[in-house]
Amino acid sequence: MLHLKISWLSKYCKLGFFFLNALLLTSLSFYFYQTNTIMQRFVVITIVIYLIFLLLKKYSNFKYAISILIALFCFILWRSSQNQCLNLTDRTIFKAYPDEIKIKDDWFSGVGVADGQKVLISGKISKEDQRLIKKGYPLMFFNINGDLSKIDPATNIGEFDFQKYYAAKRIFQRVKFKSFRMKMANLDWQGYCHMFRFRLQEYFMKMPRLLGFFTSELILAENNSMNNQDILNNYRDLGVIHLLSISGLHVGIYTLAVSTLCYLLKFTEKETFIFCVVVLVIGIFLSNYQPGFVRASLAYVLGKVFSFKKLKIAGIDLLGLTCLVYIMFLPRLFMGIGAILSYVLALGLQLTSKMSKLKQSVTLNLLLTPLLLVYFFQVNVLTVFFNMLIVPYFNWLVIPITFFNLIVFSRFSNLSYLFEDILEKCETVIGNISQTKIGMITFGKINWWQCLLLLALTFVFVAYLNEKVQSKKIKSKFIGTISLIYTIFFAIIHFPLIGQVTFIDVGQGDSILITTPFPRKVFMIDTGGKLNFSGRKQQPQVERITLPFLKAQGINKIDGLFVSHQDADHVGDVRALLKEIQINNIYMAQGLIKNPSFRKRVEGVIDHTKLVELLAGMQTKNNPLNFQVVYPFRAGEGKNEDSLSIFFELANKKWLFTGDLGQDGEKELIHQFPNLRVDYFKLGHHGSKTASNPEFLKIIHPELVFISAGRNNRFGHPHQETLETLKAQSIPWASTQDCGMISWYYGYFQKPKFVRFLQEGSQ
Repeated sequence: MLHLKISWLSKYCKLGFFFLNALLLTSLSFYFYQTNTIMQRFVVITIVIYLIFLLLKKYSNFKYAISILIALFCFILWRSSQNQCLNLTDRTIFKAYPDEIKIKDDWFSGVGVADGQKVLISGKISKEDQRLIKKGYPLMFFNINGDLSKIDPATNIGEFDFQKYYAAKRIFQRVKFKSFRMKMANLDWQGYCHMFRFRLQEYFMKMPRLLGFFTSELILAENNSMNNQDILNNYRDLGVIHLLSISGLHVGIYTLAVSTLCYLLKFTEKETFIFCVVVLVIGIFLSNYQPGFVRASLAYVLGKVFSFKKLKIAGIDLLGLTCLVYIMFLPRLFMGIGAILSYVLALGLQLTSKMSKLKQSVTLNLLLTPLLLVYFFQVNVLTVFFNMLIVPYFNWLVIPITFFNLIVFSRFSNLSYLFEDILEKCETVIGNISQTKIGMITFGKINWWQCLLLLALTFVFVAYLNEKVQSKKIKSKFIGTISLIYTIFFAIIHFPLIGQVTFIDVGQGDSILITTPFPRKVFMIDTGGKLNFSGRKQQPQVERITLPFLKAQGINKIDGLFVSHQDADHVGDVRALLKEIQINNIYMAQGLIKNPSFRKRVEGVIDHTKLVELLAGMQTKNNPLNFQVVYPFRAGEGKNEDSLSIFFELANKKWLFTGDLGQDGEKELIHQFPNLRVDYFKLGHHGSKTASNPEFLKIIHPELVFISAGRNNRFGHPHQETLETLKAQSIPWASTQDCGMISWYYGYFQKPKFVRFLQEGSQ
């Protein structure tokens, strides 16, 4: 039967057939899952039509097969796009596996399955239930009382989109348990597999930190502790993060090890192949179906099958066939950046296989750069050098030590600490290099058509190089054109003709970015920060929201940061921000610098930052912006009633920001500045009923007010009383709760306009 299938397949093994079909199906999947605008859909449809025309022109004898393939895949896409939603009832039972559950302090989170639907689950967990999880058995959650909701999308420019990330895994909802009961489920073959993976997780956690981290990354494709985030950051900043990804390198290691063992045991080639397939299937499961590992494993299996049947297939078509098989089973494959990078890198390796190592490395980085700018907004121009430095260390030291330690750790733990000491010294050097930020360029975020243009030009250039035509003039034109386009895109981002006032959606907190058109000046009012009622250590919000937003705009320096007062939801992340970006000046109300809480936040991280104390009547002249201080009138302690309040004008529009100033402060402010009128005003204290005063609003008479508050916050902000006040005075409002990030743009050739990240919820 297998022979018949292969014989039937052999007639399609014409150069480019599988590759073009893979491009066609990938384009169709992008149309279904990645396009959001009419222009995007038009471009993708144009590509699809061109690929269909090309296939029918080149392979007219296979028109029926091509038509069936397109129809079948469209049906698969349609079925996959029919998102089924779970209805939570008192009879709903979730099944979960311990290797897919993470516990931090007394809180658990993970993936559960109910009625055939995967759902994110989380909640507070007792010590007794934690002990039950550690037994490694499958778990049943029942008698559930909880809140079921959709997974929230990103609400800021540059923010990681968890909704899209989980949608690629066909997970669309989450349940936060208020109460539940839990018991162990019966073991089946899946339960045994997950128990084995869970035992590996526990085993790796017992290892010294670095050995446990590398073993977990190289085998399970996961970071086993947040304490290792600095290592990931170092590898990412140097442009060698791919070394920690399970990929074709690991497939090569596994198959080489198995093949060597089978050779010594005198197994036949086909028996060796079967053993390799078994090992790779286990590796795919352990890596939680990591796209790069699945791709490389499929390519190995398909390549071997063709080899056994003495069928020739070009490397580029083997990659295409691999993609076809994979995307048929997982049509949402390319919703994840990991899969996109894996396939682009694999294609690049095919196109540059005949180049020298140095030339190949440079070319591959050139191919990946547009994608890195879309998703990560920065590149390291010395990545090629760092690869030459770190790849040998990784291949000849980290990988051998990691896998050798995996075998000997349980019996020779002292040897493991010797290995750990070696790795610590090496990682310290890598960390020191990374901290210099040498070679790092915060380029900014390019949009989809810019990425497509750069990718197309780069692939054409690489294909041209592959032809080995020795025309230096044409090569120079290609290089010059690509360089010019990068320069233009860089200039557009870094020398903008528009400025902005942006209310960053930091949840229950305040953070506002203000920039001017070229020459760009950058200011911020507050940093935001999460109120921590649980006592658990949390990642600063600035790392996942504000810093990506700044990098997306190519901003790596802030001219001035205005700190309104001491509360964590306003300045809780100031330390994390100071560690990552240069801030020239911090402006604050007089007296705040003496506040012990605030001093603790900035101590040790303000070596190159000037601290400026302000009182009402003072100004900060930062051409072309002139910030006027309108409150407080006396030194304080940095409390709500001492909130630094500033007024400024942009494009003939007047803005007022008062932090968490209460109604008494507003009355004093308007008493001292009776002629104060504003166009736009950020409502005090997140829309609390304690602010703003109706008389105050009537006097300043804003045409629009803004509320910065967290979704479903425990305080109930904004309070209904405040909204009624706004309604009574016919003052429209916009909230980050509903709109996400809210931006006001103006410029030399830009008529002022508002843009809401989530196009809903404005009043």
